[in-house]
Amino acid sequence: MGKVCEYYFAPQSPWAYLGHAKLAELAARYDARIELKPVDLARIFSVSGGLPLAKRPPQRQAYRLVELKRWRLHRGLPLNLQPRFAPTSGDAAARLIIATKLAHGTEAAMALTGAIMQAFWAEEKNIAEAATLMALADSAGHDGQALWKSSETAAVQNEYERFTQDALAASVFGSPWYIVDGESFWGQDRLDFVERAFAQ
Repeated sequence: MGKVCEYYFAPQSPWAYLGHAKLAELAARYDARIELKPVDLARIFSVSGGLPLAKRPPQRQAYRLVELKRWRLHRGLPLNLQPRFAPTSGDAAARLIIATKLAHGTEAAMALTGAIMQAFWAEEKNIAEAATLMALADSAGHDGQALWKSSETAAVQNEYERFTQDALAASVFGSPWYIVDGESFWGQDRLDFVERAFAQ
């Protein structure tokens, strides 16, 4: 068995979307185990100095768009720079991912995570809406209604809270964030270094 990678992310993050498939590919190649941990990014921002996009200075917002264009081309992924439903809360999607992980395991949750991110960033879908999330779960071969009900339980909410607290304890301040052998890597543009950590 290879290394373990703690994967902290918010499903509404474009950077998590851009790196998600690459992380899955690297984990499979190096037989690494991913610990999938969706987090409440607003909570993390509130204690780490991060700002929601609308509150960032214009020059930072402009450069973000430049980088998104570069990385969507580099990764070969479709990505709308200004999705129809942005900004959005990732809470409902995160809880559905956790419910899927608890019911069907990490591999199924990783696949659904990718579908949710693509729905938001490439397909103009509202991932804060129950009907959208249930349909995505159905398309992934699950019982979307059952997973949605599970996602609203205290057990799933407690996991979401625990993952967010884990992130705060690990000094996470952005999405995505990877930890391998105690070493942190912030951003999908650090996946080359994650690969080196897997290979050691």
